[in-house]
Formats: sequence, structure tokens, C-alpha cells
Amino acid sequence: MSAAKDRVRLWLRLLKVVRGIEQELRDKLRREHNTTLPRFDVMSALSRHPEGLKMSQLSGVLRVSNGNVTGIADRLSEEGLVERMAVPGDRRATVLRLTKAGQAEFAAQAQAHEDWIDDMLKGVSSEDARAMAERLQAFAAAAEAKEDRKKEYAHAQ
Repeated sequence: MSAAKDRVRLWLRLLKVVRGIEQELRDKLRREHNTTLPRFDVMSALSRHPEGLKMSQLSGVLRVSNGNVTGIADRLSEEGLVERMAVPGDRRATVLRLTKAGQAEFAAQAQAHEDWIDDMLKGVSSEDARAMAERLQAFAAAAEAKEDRKKEYAHAQ
């Protein structure tokens, strides 16, 4: 079998595994925490930035459009899980950050998320998990560097 076919087979298997895990996480978040994966992702990003993030920064961290984040932020704010703060000197900008209630809710969701993934991947040893993660990180870094080179070349033209 050719290397190209091996790589396509790898891609298809990765995709199948990721989609299956993602669907299970979506179902569990909905059933057990009455939330969605995008809401979880927003709260996760904000939990890593306790000082808060501007909407544009949050969109960048999540790699989605501002429009996608705005509706989620509105609902989280209405529920008292996120607060909006004005940015001094910029009337149009607001910073979002988790409230104390948001921090507590996210901590519970994050622990459940970790437990679910640990259970779903229990057949993978810690050593194998680390090795696979390192390989995937190296692959992602190489792909990102290649994309950066393409952008630099296009910009130079």
C-alpha cells in the first residue's frame, strides 16, 4: 500500500475517533450540565484568562467569528456566569470574564469533562497518550509553519 493511502486511512480513523468523542461530550454536557460544547469552550477560554478577554481576543482564542461568540456571551451573561466590563478609553470594547458563579460552574464542568475523556480513552496508557500528543503537536506546528510560509510568500507577491 502506498504512503498516501496509509495517510488517508490515518486521517479517516482520526476523524472517526474525534467525531465520536466530540459527539459523546456534546451529549454528556447537554444531559448532565444543561450546556453545549461551544458554551463550555467559551468558559474554558475565559477560565484561562482570569483578567478577562475582549470579544475579539476571545474569538481569536476560539478561532471563530465574533458573531458566534456574541450570542453565547449574551446568554452566559444573562445567567450570571460571565460579566462584561467596559474598556477604559474604548467605548465600543468590552472585556468578558467569568463571575464567581461562572468559575464554580466551569470547575464542575471541567472536572466532569476530564473524567469523561479519561474514561473514553482508558485503553490508552499515559505514556502512549503523551507520545501521541507530542506527535500530533509536532505535526500541528509543522502544518502551522507551512501555512505561515505560504502567507509570507503571498504577502511578498
